[in-house]
Amino acid sequence: MEDSTKKSITEGDKDIVFSKAIRAGKRIYYLDVKRSRGGDMFIAITESKKVVRGEDDSQVSFEKHKIFLYKEDFKKFSSGLKQTIAFIEEAMAQQADENSPDTECPTPEDSHTPVPEPAISSGEIKIDIDF
Repeated sequence: MEDSTKKSITEGDKDIVFSKAIRAGKRIYYLDVKRSRGGDMFIAITESKKVVRGEDDSQVSFEKHKIFLYKEDFKKFSSGLKQTIAFIEEAMAQQADENSPDTECPTPEDSHTPVPEPAISSGEIKIDIDF
């Protein structure tokens, strides 16, 4: 993931006082600090994704999604984000440990519960996606 920072005010967004762009694959995340009419600052988070339509790459557009984060929510948002990232990192580490060849798999003799046979036969693909 590549990131860049710009501290100047652009012509199109005169209310931006600070901006950080984070390039991540096909997406760019913009973290813009803006000033409201009342003088308060807030964060505008924008996800921009390049979308190519057509076989000859003739139609290129950008899909954008915005979230506005106000100062009264900074601590709660930051805390929630940190907890969420920590959960994912812990789950991924646990999953890596479970998939490690050093981890012993229980055998039917070690447990009262029988070990189920794999449900997928060779050549069969199953996908389970939750949204």
